[in-house]
Amino acid sequence: MKLNEIRDNPGARYKAKRLGRGIGSGKGKTSGKGVKGQKAREGVALNGFEGGQLPIYRRLPKRGFVNPFRKEYAPLNLGTLEKAIESGKLEAGAALDEAALQAAGLVRSSAKLAGVRLLAKGSLSKPLTLTVSGASAAAIAAVQAAGGSVTVTAAPAAEPAAEA
Repeated sequence: MKLNEIRDNPGARYKAKRLGRGIGSGKGKTSGKGVKGQKAREGVALNGFEGGQLPIYRRLPKRGFVNPFRKEYAPLNLGTLEKAIESGKLEAGAALDEAALQAAGLVRSSAKLAGVRLLAKGSLSKPLTLTVSGASAAAIAAVQAAGGSVTVTAAPAAEPAAEA
C-alpha cells in the first residue's frame, strides 16, 4: 500500500448539498428555506415566539417577591474546617477570620457576598477561634463543645416590635 492509494471507505464522506444553483438542482431559488421572511434569513432564533399570539411567558402572571437588599453569605461547614485542619491548611489553635478562610481556599470570595456563615454540617474535634459574619446556633454550640469560640460580626436581623 502506498500513500497515494489510501482512500476513505465508500460512503464515509457525504457530498456537500449545493444550494441556490438553479432550478434543475432541486435546491435552487429559495435553497430549501421556503419563501421570504425572517426565517429564510440566516442566524434566526425566535425563542418564545408564537406566531403573533401572546407568548406564554407574557400570559402567565409574575409570582413572588424579589428582595433587592438580600444578603448572600458564603457557607462554611464544620466538616470542611475539620478537613482543612487535618490536611494542614489551617492550624488548630489559630484565630481565624474571613480573610484567613479565603486565603486557605475554604470559601469563595465575591463582591456580592456579605461574608461567611458558619453551618453545623459535620463535626469539629479541635478548638478554634473564629470570627465570621454569621453562624447557626448549632454551629456555635459545636465549636464551643470542642473548646473554641465564635464571634459573629454581622448584626442579627431585627425582630418585629411587639405591639402593646
